[in-house]
Amino acid sequence: MSKRLEDFMDEHREEFDDLQPRADIWDNISKELDAWDTQQAPKKREAKTFSLGFVLRVAAMIVVVMGIGFGIYIQSQKEGKQGVDVTEINPVYAQQQIQLTSIIETKRTELKQIAKSDPWLYKEFNRELVKMQANYKKLSKDLATSPDPDRVLKAMIQNLEIQTEVLSQQLSVIEQIDQSKKQQQNGTKDI
Repeated sequence: MSKRLEDFMDEHREEFDDLQPRADIWDNISKELDAWDTQQAPKKREAKTFSLGFVLRVAAMIVVVMGIGFGIYIQSQKEGKQGVDVTEINPVYAQQQIQLTSIIETKRTELKQIAKSDPWLYKEFNRELVKMQANYKKLSKDLATSPDPDRVLKAMIQNLEIQTEVLSQQLSVIEQIDQSKKQQQNGTKDI
């Protein structure tokens, strides 16, 4: 097909050559391109200026926001700490608190071992302990604001003693259940 087009062009060349562009056409195109370039040239941006009042308002807002944030941070730090040193109230109670807390943690570790073999029993036992622990935490919060901190501290120690007793009873129940299971296994072996 390109061969046919070339042949056609060769045959009719004289007809194509009779039209010539005007001599000033290239000058007009050049002028239009120059005008277009000057219109499209990047304009220099003017520097933005801010009034002193605007800058001061922005600075004041930043100071207020940072002040509020700092206040919230300080408040959260205060809530995270107990706030009351138990040894200042009663050193004997402080020592008892440390001992009872250690005993409770040891017994809780023993109790967690049954979670694998009897999860339902562990869940029941743990429910009671969670309630007592919540009461202890409430007493701990009240200690900071109480007018009689010695009385609150005594209640906290009683709570820890009760937790220790409950854990001991729960562990003895578990031992009894284990012994009865062993006796049943031995009884079935003898038969």
